[in-house]
Amino acid sequence: MVSETQQLGEKMSRVNIPSVSVENFHRPKGVPEDEAFESVIDLKNLNVFYGNFHAVNNVNLGIKKNSITSFIGPSGCGKSTVLRCINRMNDLIPSARVEGQILYQGQDLNARNVDPVEVRRRIGMVFQRPNPFPKSIYENVAWGARINGYKGNMSELVEQCLVRAAIWDEVKDKLKESGLSLSGGQQQRLCIARALATNPEIILLDEPASALDPISTLKIEELLRELETDYTIVIVTHNMQQAARVSDRTVFYSLNEERQGILVEAGPTEKIFTNPGDSRTEAYITGRFG
Repeated sequence: MVSETQQLGEKMSRVNIPSVSVENFHRPKGVPEDEAFESVIDLKNLNVFYGNFHAVNNVNLGIKKNSITSFIGPSGCGKSTVLRCINRMNDLIPSARVEGQILYQGQDLNARNVDPVEVRRRIGMVFQRPNPFPKSIYENVAWGARINGYKGNMSELVEQCLVRAAIWDEVKDKLKESGLSLSGGQQQRLCIARALATNPEIILLDEPASALDPISTLKIEELLRELETDYTIVIVTHNMQQAARVSDRTVFYSLNEERQGILVEAGPTEKIFTNPGDSRTEAYITGRFG
């Protein structure tokens, strides 16, 4: 049998780093030239507060275009908080306050003239537990497109999204049945199809497989790999094996002495897991803490 380490090495050997001739590349201070990449999202001096609590402290990060980026780290270190900032979900929390910039194609998403509804159309999100609407399978997918004014053939769009979410063959004969009648893994893929229906560029997933069995988890991981050709994907996961299997880049978050979430290290997944540059990353990866 091929070991996970061998599989990871083979996977990463197929990753092509884009040419550095493209403008507007993200290269944090100290990052070697060969790790430059085209970013679609740039977080600059991101700080998040809940009331008087400083939850996330000064995160600077670029998200690589058309790739899968995993956020890992111990509980409470701000992974999901940063993820929610990217499509302004923290706006829905009265005590939350976000400072710093979140640049999407050069536009600050927190600017006053930016519509958060439009942000969420372009940057879709799938949550930890499957949350299909109490509607038919068909309407679960069609709903987002309909409220965004889609004028095309809705049935074709629904089929296309269900095909892309790798669930069409399982539901094509029961589109009028409730989305709640599906298994947990099927519901999660239905939620991914629903996110795809608004034609986003970025898909955020907050521990999408934590409540699923191993077979359903594998299907989700295979699906993400298929989708990254056309989408930029960011996934929060507590499962380091999952991060190693599915992601191109990995971001490690931890806590400082004030219990604030901080970004410790970001880089290609192979490097983070085999040759991290920070001792805190190595301690977490090897299980010495976290």
